[in-house]
Amino acid sequence: MSTSNVQPDPSMIGGISKAPFVFLPNPGRLFRDSASRYERLAEGERLAPYLRFLAGIARAQSNLSDMPNDIPLIPADVLERASISSMPAIDRSQFHDRAGMREVVRRFLPMLDDLVKPASAQQALALVKSAGDDDLDWMVANVMADHLPPDSLAHHLYVAAGVQAYMAVVASRLVASKLVPVSMGVCPSCGGRPIGSIVIGFQGAEGARYAVCGCCLTRWNEVRVKCLSCGSTKGVGYRSVESNGEDATVKAEVCDQCASWTKILYQNKNPSLDMMADDVASLGLDLLMASTEYRRAGYNPFLIGY
Repeated sequence: MSTSNVQPDPSMIGGISKAPFVFLPNPGRLFRDSASRYERLAEGERLAPYLRFLAGIARAQSNLSDMPNDIPLIPADVLERASISSMPAIDRSQFHDRAGMREVVRRFLPMLDDLVKPASAQQALALVKSAGDDDLDWMVANVMADHLPPDSLAHHLYVAAGVQAYMAVVASRLVASKLVPVSMGVCPSCGGRPIGSIVIGFQGAEGARYAVCGCCLTRWNEVRVKCLSCGSTKGVGYRSVESNGEDATVKAEVCDQCASWTKILYQNKNPSLDMMADDVASLGLDLLMASTEYRRAGYNPFLIGY
């Protein structure tokens, strides 16, 4: 493992005038892009079966997002109050159109029937599809709370995928100009935790770092070389599996202040990087970091259990 935990980020670019604070998700395109990236990453990888499985899930998420639906808008007065109070636009503890979200998840699950998967995964899908309203509501509530019980991870993965598609649609309909910073590492759209962060190369925001929400996939600007967990700028460093860490496009950003780490992807070096797909495909970095004193602070429902 390459280690530079006392060095500044060597590719940090200064002088960015004013990067946009937030990029709201475009769910249909976003999930299609992730599906394509999963497929490319699967070529020759030991994780190929799982990556192809997730590609199928992402395609289903894209199809669900593109369907006509009655997923509600967040009322303008709610957005205004949240903006004034420096709170997320979507209050995940209160916003829970239980029946509506449940029906969207039920519509989503049959889309996964034909995916190639182990028998145990097929059995888990069948159980989720046959779950009663109370059981499905319980699983949705767990996903919304970023809590996936270890004894039913496979079941919750399917629900998490449906909820993610639902929440991405809700977030896509927000008003970007009404979103405000909440606190370090907190999604301004839904209050979710980030999967990690990505350094982009888009025109007008070259070299800016954006955290990516694990729930609604909103991207919001965060300062570089700053812990996404505690906000500290002290003791922040970078580790990678490559022998030459400076050239790595996927790194662990570690913080000695709170002993946490999150994954950071350098899309400005490799434009094909995708936060969801490359997070899973770089599982080797997670396994290496598991032997250190740092705990992962990023949240990706498709990596729970690793």
